[in-house]
Amino acid sequence: MLTSDDLEFLRRPLHGFLAVAGGPVRPVWFEATADGAIQLFTPRESPKVRRLDDDPRASIIVAAPVGERERWVSVSGPATVEPDGAHDLAARLAERYWDLEDPAHAGELAGIQTLDLVRLVIRPEKVSRYLM
Repeated sequence: MLTSDDLEFLRRPLHGFLAVAGGPVRPVWFEATADGAIQLFTPRESPKVRRLDDDPRASIIVAAPVGERERWVSVSGPATVEPDGAHDLAARLAERYWDLEDPAHAGELAGIQTLDLVRLVIRPEKVSRYLM
């Protein structure tokens, strides 16, 4: 479903905008996996998790930043809440999005690592894309 061009685009440190049924859209860090799933981390007690327990539909859209040609990729499908791997994912994503040599960012990551985290994994049923 995701093409190699999509995966290359999604490996950049861009923000995704996550929507789950019944909830607001939120900016998130994310990772595209080798098998084409999208994963992110969140606290176990977050409203996203409760909403996904009721209705597993989720979608994420990722857009190129200002100054680049218009481009976006949207992935929609069922999301699962996985109890393992969230802390490792948080560490990988913090390294991707932040300069961890900065003590403030390193401290924020240390704080994130103390939380009870889960991984949200979206399995694509529908992928849309646009490249101007």
